[in-house]
Amino acid sequence: MTGTDMHKEAEDSGPSGYAAARLRLLTEEARSGPPRRAALAELTDDWLTGLFASGAEGLRGASLVAVGGYGRGELSPRSDLDLLLLHDGSDPKAVAALADRLWYPVWDLGLALDHSVRTPAEARKTATEDLKVQLGLLDARHLAGDLGLTSGLRTAVLADWRNQAPRRLSELQELCAERAERQGELQYLLEPDLKEARGGLRDATALRAVAASWLADAPREGLADARRRLLDVRDALHLTTGRATDRLALQEQDQVATELGLLDADALLRQVYEAARVVSYASDVTWREVGRVLRSRAVRPRLRAMLGGGKTAPERSPLAEGVVEQDGEVVLARAARPERDPVLPLRAAAAAAQAGLPLSLHAVRRLAATVRPVPTPWPAEAREQLVTLLGSGRPTIEVWEALEAEGLITRLLPDWERVRCRPQRNAVHLWTVDRHLIETAVRASEFTRRVSRPDLLLVAALLHDIGKGWPGDHSVAGEIIAKDVAARIGFDRHDVTVVATLVRHHLLLVDTATRRDLEDPATVRSVAEAVGSQGTLELLHALTEADALATGPAAWSAWRASLVAELVQRVSAVLAGDVPDEPEEAAPTTEQERLAIEAVATGSPVLALRAQTEPSAGQEPSGEPEPLGVELLIAVPDQPGVLPAVAGILAMHRLTVRTAELRSLTLPDGVDGSVLLLDWRVAAEYGSLPQAARLRADLVRALDGSLDIAGRLAERDAAYPRRRGVVAPPPRVSVHPAASRLATVIEVRSQDAPGLLFRIGRALEDASVRVRSAHVSTLGANAVDAFYVTGPKGAPLPGDEAESVARKLEETLRG
Repeated sequence: MTGTDMHKEAEDSGPSGYAAARLRLLTEEARSGPPRRAALAELTDDWLTGLFASGAEGLRGASLVAVGGYGRGELSPRSDLDLLLLHDGSDPKAVAALADRLWYPVWDLGLALDHSVRTPAEARKTATEDLKVQLGLLDARHLAGDLGLTSGLRTAVLADWRNQAPRRLSELQELCAERAERQGELQYLLEPDLKEARGGLRDATALRAVAASWLADAPREGLADARRRLLDVRDALHLTTGRATDRLALQEQDQVATELGLLDADALLRQVYEAARVVSYASDVTWREVGRVLRSRAVRPRLRAMLGGGKTAPERSPLAEGVVEQDGEVVLARAARPERDPVLPLRAAAAAAQAGLPLSLHAVRRLAATVRPVPTPWPAEAREQLVTLLGSGRPTIEVWEALEAEGLITRLLPDWERVRCRPQRNAVHLWTVDRHLIETAVRASEFTRRVSRPDLLLVAALLHDIGKGWPGDHSVAGEIIAKDVAARIGFDRHDVTVVATLVRHHLLLVDTATRRDLEDPATVRSVAEAVGSQGTLELLHALTEADALATGPAAWSAWRASLVAELVQRVSAVLAGDVPDEPEEAAPTTEQERLAIEAVATGSPVLALRAQTEPSAGQEPSGEPEPLGVELLIAVPDQPGVLPAVAGILAMHRLTVRTAELRSLTLPDGVDGSVLLLDWRVAAEYGSLPQAARLRADLVRALDGSLDIAGRLAERDAAYPRRRGVVAPPPRVSVHPAASRLATVIEVRSQDAPGLLFRIGRALEDASVRVRSAHVSTLGANAVDAFYVTGPKGAPLPGDEAESVARKLEETLRG
């Protein structure tokens, strides 16, 4: 059926005809995007015009007006109909009857309706009081009735908007800022609101309103296309969900991607992020221009009076060769020649970041249009300016985004294209890959006084995740890319090797510290061999902290910092020539010995809880001490089932295990018996810690079999409905035979869940292996736990037996 046939069907058959024609239009595969939105608006126009004509016979001085998104002709499948019934006030009763003839058919079809009935004076008064109403009226479009009435209102509303622009634009900017604070930034969110988040459709509409004020205008390049892409995604979201929603939920992203003909959900998010970035950058530039114009208007009358009406040229302060500050922005000097100065973009960017000022849009565009490529390898000045830019702290971000918006970053660093706007489907990460790299450089700038080569630290921070745009292990791919980039920007062979090593091993310290036994010499030696030198270790320590801090709050804590600092201290000793001896069994502390003797005397568990807030060796205290958790010491007469029993009790009491160690304790002469000592760090998931007496009572019951831990945990899980979301990948269990000479290391990677450590402990107990120690690490929803296990006689497991234990454990966790 053609478009003409659809309109005829809608007109001939009333609401049912419109509904059928609307459904047919929305299910037509041949029509999508702007043509479909325009066709839907036109179809709806015809239907409403017919309703108005049938209900307004003999009525004069009334018109039907589309406002807001409908006024712009942008109807998504589930969009509201924003309508204003405008009248001159001469026949209120007839207008009320007409309103019923218009609104009820819309409601009967189940369409969302935002409606009002006003005279022009009432509409203008409401707009003056309510900014959102005024914004909607800026897009007013005549549908039916008295065209003069509609045109008069449009003219008056636009005049009001322009006359009141200084005050209303300030209100609009505050409204946009509040919404951004509430909804977050569209270009980084895993489940973004396409309309309300910063960089979304609301901001695009706000830019139209600024342009309508004639006070300032948004950068036009790419803005219309970005807005179209966001609308296309919203259309697909409405069609796949059947709901009027603007939130792109995780479980719906694959369907939306398919509807749009995209490869997968990552391709969809990247497209959304790219569009949002264009809108966000345009917003930044536009609001900066609005502020400049308003300041200029406020100053000009006073200045003119002082100077007798003469004009003055804006003041220009030099910042660097070819770069000056003018009116709060960084611009190019009049004598600057970008076509002869390939380092000028980096020099201007570094100067802007150092001064904490934005790069002007005009300057960036001129650079993008005229500058020559930097020679390869880069001259020393170019490399120094890049390092200066990266070391400027928080202002680096805005300057970097300005360069990126005009394509200058990918011209300087072609490998950047693969990570640009790339999503990270991990709740721990706050940012896309590219923004995370810049955030890491910003964090690393805080540590430049801690290292002897801050330039290498900053460049490694910029490149550490550059391999995420390639298949396979991103650290391995990143090492190759980092070698190429570091050589291209002019570092010598030694420095190239250091940067590549930092990128290859940027996860080494935190992974080892949280998942391996630091008392084991093999652990420390393996890190020392990978790092190679004290200088590289120093840089890697700073990069580790910067990377974690730039990831998100779940990636770094005083506990992780203390473990990494301890590992660095041990590795530094090895690199200095101190070879650690094979560890002997540590002598028990006075408290441990007291608990052990009491456990033997009573024949039952004894425990103690103690808060841990002190920084470890190598850490400088800063401000209030951050709790590292609580140390839980348990002494238990040696018996089977201790590990799963303790882990299960902690899960029941909603305690998170951060580290865990279990070993046999040598008792003083004259004391018979064998005692297991558990030295664990725990933290409450929420609320306060349970009392030690309560934990002990439950542990006694768990060990004698009178407490069904598995049943209690299952009951608790059943009481809480499962949330919809991404299906977690299956758990993986692996053996690391070279990680220790004293035990077999079995590593478990799984979705974190209450009772996970209990299930693992029970499975290892069933496999008749002894757990020497456990190292628990949780990042967001992911758990990575390493268990040092031995056979019954205390020796590492043979290779085939270790693999068998790992496979059985994996099957248990999958089940």
